[in-house]
This record gives sequence, C-alpha cells and structure tokens, in this order.
Amino acid sequence: MTNLLKRLHEFSFARFLASGAFNTLATYALYLMLLNIINYKASYTITYIFGIFLSYFLNRHFVFKSTTGSRSILLYPLVYLAQYLASMGILWLWIDHLHFNEKVAPLIAVIITIPLTYLLSKAIFTKK
Repeated sequence: MTNLLKRLHEFSFARFLASGAFNTLATYALYLMLLNIINYKASYTITYIFGIFLSYFLNRHFVFKSTTGSRSILLYPLVYLAQYLASMGILWLWIDHLHFNEKVAPLIAVIITIPLTYLLSKAIFTKK
C-alpha cells in the first residue's frame, strides 16, 4: 500500500486531485456556512475567491512543485476566471432552470470543470 501511495504521489494529476479534494472540502464548508446569511451567487463568489488563493498555494508547492514565481502569480487568476465562468454557467442552469439543489450544484460544477482546470494550471506551472 505504501508503494502504491508513493507511486501516485509521483504523478502530478494524482496530486492535483488530492489537493483539489482538500480545497473543495474547505471551500464547500465555507459555502454552506455563507448560504445561511447570503444568497448562492454571493456565497459562491466569496468562496471561489478564497479557493483561488488556497489552490494557488497547493498547486505551486505541492502539485507542480513550481518555481515559476511572478509569471504564475499573474497568470493563475486567468485559470480560475475560466473555471468560474464555466461553473457559474453550470450553477445558473442547474439551479435556476433545472431547479436542482443549490447545496449540491457547486460540487457537480467542480467535477465537470476538473479537466479544464488541470490543463490550464499545468500550462502555467510547468516550464516550457
């Protein structure tokens, strides 16, 4: 089992999924707390901004072990702008038009946008 975990750790996509799971749990908990006091759009936006900072730290230091410095700081928000727009579209469709539960919709949006986020993050954090 230890050997398997060690091998998984060598793959950036496995580290990306692990850090993403941690980030998702942390931001989802914040989202649910904020839903008690503000609407889903504001809750999602605040949580999303917090998640960008957490994700940047995890991706730079744990997933890609990058030393790209200021280049990544400047480009990384563009990854999450793309993911935010895609996710907000999914939330809007699923909550306002399909009447799905607003507590579950962000989790579905994260799952759907994983490939987009990984590929854009990898492009930013890996040296060419």
